Formats: sequence, structure tokens, C-alpha cells
Amino acid sequence: MTIKNKDQRVAVFIDVQNLYHSAKNLYQARVNFGEILKNAVSARKLIRAFAYVVRTKTGEEKPFFDALINMGIETRVKDLQEYYGGLKKADWDVGMAVDAIKSAEGVDAIVLVSGDGDFSPLVEYLKNHGKRVEVMAFGKSTSSKLKEEADEFVDLETNVDKYLLKQKKWPLFSK
Repeated sequence: MTIKNKDQRVAVFIDVQNLYHSAKNLYQARVNFGEILKNAVSARKLIRAFAYVVRTKTGEEKPFFDALINMGIETRVKDLQEYYGGLKKADWDVGMAVDAIKSAEGVDAIVLVSGDGDFSPLVEYLKNHGKRVEVMAFGKSTSSKLKEEADEFVDLETNVDKYLLKQKKWPLFSK
């Protein structure tokens, strides 16, 4: 296993929906994305950081998107799809995976901020191509296979005071 050194080039991919719902369901709190980015980079060379977000018809999430951009995180935005019967969907899994694969050539380490087990094949692919893959997520809501496959798993639950914001109310993406 490689150690984190200051010369490593890092790309960070943040599954905002996954983290948002985990924090809301486990702690009724919001995620501190600034702290997550800082820990993900860990004094290494950040090449790019992406947050995958969903835009609703109301646009109420715009201040949140702006805050991410101000932290140096590029946002990838997808509109929330509403289907007959009330089903709402906005899935970024394929987009995140494609971006991670496209970015892999220019980095030494990829930090995947998601507990979604659908990313297991991506982790396997990146590792087979010589990349260090780190996963950051809330342990209780993270796929056990994803935890095992990653070179390192950072459980955000070990320091909720650091990774969660104190304010309890967060209207975005509520169901």
C-alpha cells in the first residue's frame, strides 16, 4: 500500500447525494464539504475536485453550489428528473465513473467520496491501472465491498464534529 506523500497528484470525486442522504439519515445534519476536501487532499497536490449535484426546479440549491465552487470544487450539475407517479431521479454514477477514468491518467491517487457499492467495479479498474484509490464516506451507510476494495477507507463517522455542520435544518433534496 502506498503512503500519502506530498508529491502525489490527487483527484477528488464527491457524490453529494450519497453524502447528503447519509448525513441526514444518520445524524439529521449537513456535511462539511470543506473539511472533507481538506482531508481528501491531505497536503498532496490537488489536480481537480468534482462535486456531482442535482438541480431542482426551484433553484434553492444555488447558494450551496456557489459555496462548493468557492471551495475550489468544480460542480457537475444534472437536473432532477420527475417521472409519472412522482418518482424523482438524478443518478450520477456513470458520470462520476467516466470522469474518474478520464482523470486517472494525470493523477496518482483518486479519492472517491461515496459509500455507494455501485462504484466497486470503478475502484477495481483504477487499482488495476496502478492508481491508489481512497474512499471517504459514513461507515454505517457504506458498501462493505467498497470498504474492502479501497486502498484506504476513511470513515467520516469517526469524527462527526469535523465532518458535519452544526445546523440541523437543510431543505435541499428532501423527500
